[in-house]
Amino acid sequence: MPKRNDASTPIQLETVPAVRLSRSVTTPIRVLMLEDNEADAQLIRHELHRAGLTTVTERIDSENAFTSAVRDFEPDVVLSDHSLGQFDSFSALEILREVRPTAPFIIVTGSITGAQSVASIRAGAEDLVLKACLSRLAASISDALAIRRPLNKLTERQVQVLRLVTQGHRTRDIAKRLGLSVKTVESHRGEIMKRLGIHDVVGLVRYAVRVGLVAAAK
Repeated sequence: MPKRNDASTPIQLETVPAVRLSRSVTTPIRVLMLEDNEADAQLIRHELHRAGLTTVTERIDSENAFTSAVRDFEPDVVLSDHSLGQFDSFSALEILREVRPTAPFIIVTGSITGAQSVASIRAGAEDLVLKACLSRLAASISDALAIRRPLNKLTERQVQVLRLVTQGHRTRDIAKRLGLSVKTVESHRGEIMKRLGIHDVVGLVRYAVRVGLVAAAK
């Protein structure tokens, strides 16, 4: 599914009526496609257009290009084919979780085994859409952005703290890792709970796993 020639494909702006997602109706959704087949990429763009989404898309097809695009293009959502030769969706998801952890990762592929599907979801993929069923894609993107809407209330530092807390790190360890005082970490944790409307660590863990911020336990 992914593709982009190293001479990166120009960003394409699709201007179509927007739907209400987790952002302003007038703001395009930035969609990064890890897809090595331009024809498939065009089918995806066409489907998003048909569904009424306003998008800005960029297509890439290599690990280096993907890493750069996640940093520079700053996608709202990543659509990734499952396998691209030397680079696959598992590796791409790992990079995304490090660089832009709050962006949903949706696998869009021609075929995938049941075991690979389960492993992908456990690793943090938001959804898996077969290319033969692209009519599901717009709803999948809409739902993914909606569930992440509360994350927009958090600062970058608070997202870091949320991730470490839900990975099971102790407050003192988090403070040391981020160069903060224990009191500051505790303050961040309280503010995170307040902004997300979640009142215990178990709830934070469930939410973090749900949005792919941390991987589900195997």
